Amino acid sequence: MRKSSLFAATALSVAGLIWISSSLVGGRLDNSQGIRMEKEEANPFTRLDRAKSQAEFRFAVVSDRTGGHRPKIFSQTMERINQMQPDFVMSVGDLIEGYTEKPEVIDQQWREFQSYVNTLEMPFFYVPGNHDITNKTMMGEYRKRFGKAFYSFRVGSALFLGLSSEDPPGSNAIGEDQLAMVRKAVEESTGASWTFVFLHKPLWAMDGGKNNGWLKVEELLKDRKYTVFCGHEHRYQKFVRNGMNYYQLATTGGGSRLRGVDYGEFDQIVWVTHSAKGPSLANVLVDGILPEDLHTPSSAEQGVPEPQVPGGIHPVSGTVTYKGKPVANAEVLFHGKMILNGRQRDVYADSRTDGSGNYRLSTIKAFDGAPAMEFKVAISKVEWNLDGGRSANQLPAAYAKSATTPLTATVKPGENRLDFILQE
Repeated sequence: MRKSSLFAATALSVAGLIWISSSLVGGRLDNSQGIRMEKEEANPFTRLDRAKSQAEFRFAVVSDRTGGHRPKIFSQTMERINQMQPDFVMSVGDLIEGYTEKPEVIDQQWREFQSYVNTLEMPFFYVPGNHDITNKTMMGEYRKRFGKAFYSFRVGSALFLGLSSEDPPGSNAIGEDQLAMVRKAVEESTGASWTFVFLHKPLWAMDGGKNNGWLKVEELLKDRKYTVFCGHEHRYQKFVRNGMNYYQLATTGGGSRLRGVDYGEFDQIVWVTHSAKGPSLANVLVDGILPEDLHTPSSAEQGVPEPQVPGGIHPVSGTVTYKGKPVANAEVLFHGKMILNGRQRDVYADSRTDGSGNYRLSTIKAFDGAPAMEFKVAISKVEWNLDGGRSANQLPAAYAKSATTPLTATVKPGENRLDFILQE
């Protein structure tokens, strides 16, 4: 990702344990500071020769790069992180496109990705997402390169947990071996000032975390202060559970319509400063990180080509009303089917109404519209609660799903104005 250097640290390996930034105190080595983690033949980090832990340290968090990644964003973000000089960088998964069982494709994708993170002048820690360990083949390739799919380490008095929400692959769960690792790490860090947790999927928002192991993780963390980071949804959202902050990050080059802060759709890093007071977070927009000469870093990173829709995309806007009044903050979803490359594909365009009930559809880019075709139109008003649950739909249930809604729409070439009046 980025180029920069902070501390020239000395690494000392003692019985397989890596101590960073050791110093001579009272005639003996003081190993109480620094990143401390067992080093094995393959490891889920790039290096441990840089970070110097103090009572206060800083790290950056990057989010999803895949799901239709866009060119140059992630690689340029690495250069920008080097400009900002954190002590180390964390991730929340979905780093390669994946979804293949071809070893040569997997190898090419990881080599490309590693060429970007290897430009960083500080450690980078891997966390797997569903794109990274889609199947047993990809899981094997991941372990070959990075060893562990879940792990813990210490920085000063803080505990870091890198978890896998794909345990086993495709399960949306945390398995028993992983829970045992968390339990052991927690038991061995009873005096931790803070615990930071990183995983890919927001498991607490999936049936409240009841059947995927997340509630067991929370039970292990219940007597300490902690912060959780995830990705997956490509949309920023903050949750508060058990009085603790959970952050679902937007993207760092991953597929996104980029409709801005109001939609939680933007490219970002999170900058975390941890001190005796606890963590302080800042969401930093990638395109707002500029060097002193205002020069955009060069990059040869290619993205996934945008899908070519026959007939193109056409602007669609309108108003949603219910009981004679405009409906604010309603989700509007157009769902249709189209033949692409000889196969029938689902096509989705969506929007959220503003305070006056107005919407503008997006299919590929921000507010680009929808293809010229027939659609079923689903409209609902369901809001996320801070704890990860969802409120009851405030509109008639029949409109909520494309399978039950009576609403249809025909998008034609050119400008489209399509209003919807909902009935009881």
